[in-house]
Amino acid sequence: MFIPLFKSFLLLYSLGMDIKEYQAKRSHLLQHQPVYRTLCTTCIQPEFGCYCAQVQAFDSKINFVVLIHPIEAKRRIATGRMAHLSLTGSHLIQGQDYSHNQAVTELINDTEYHSVILYPGHQSQNVTPMKAEEKSTLFPTNKKLRVFVIDGTWATARKMVRLSENLKELPRICFTPTKPSNFRVRKQPGAECYSTIEAIHHTIELLGDSQGFNTKKGEHDHLLNVFDYMVERQLEFIRESNKNPKAATYRREAQKKSD
Repeated sequence: MFIPLFKSFLLLYSLGMDIKEYQAKRSHLLQHQPVYRTLCTTCIQPEFGCYCAQVQAFDSKINFVVLIHPIEAKRRIATGRMAHLSLTGSHLIQGQDYSHNQAVTELINDTEYHSVILYPGHQSQNVTPMKAEEKSTLFPTNKKLRVFVIDGTWATARKMVRLSENLKELPRICFTPTKPSNFRVRKQPGAECYSTIEAIHHTIELLGDSQGFNTKKGEHDHLLNVFDYMVERQLEFIRESNKNPKAATYRREAQKKSD
């Protein structure tokens, strides 16, 4: 205790302050220090954007593994995390090169599951045109289906797959989007480019019935409900901030960094 106190007295002396003046200045600084937004520890959103109350978790009968890029994990709007919170038994694993990621390797090698990766390209099987009979025989019937999903920008997603040797070995599936994305608060390469949560929803829509999930009940629409809620909240915030020129400028700069 002696050394810190001694240093404090030396500091006061060098600044020409007595104790009362120091305490008054310290109190003023504490009262006028900037107020930072508190974030929800679950969805990592500020209070006005917290969507936890909208999450309705369900079992899609498909085990989803969301591989989220570190940059994506830091974004204010990360729909992969949103999907993970909505899907019972799903996994959210952060990284870029998963070649030596023990958790990912164990999931791939789990003999109870047949693992595939949702990734577009000429090597992928497009499940959109397949009939129900084809889908029922597309994967081994004696194993549960596990789908790995890349969560990141198109550039980071390509890099993640290119670097991760264990992901290259997985069979690839893809689909043809049937409508434009509703992700109106972030720039997309094209209208048909889905957010991670929209891609997962559409995958369930196409493959859920073949895995014992009744898509007619619409339980998987919980994913779109929470996603649409988040989008509307963000648009509401943008509209309000545009009324304030300074806030609008700050928002545009912040948006540039997140795109």
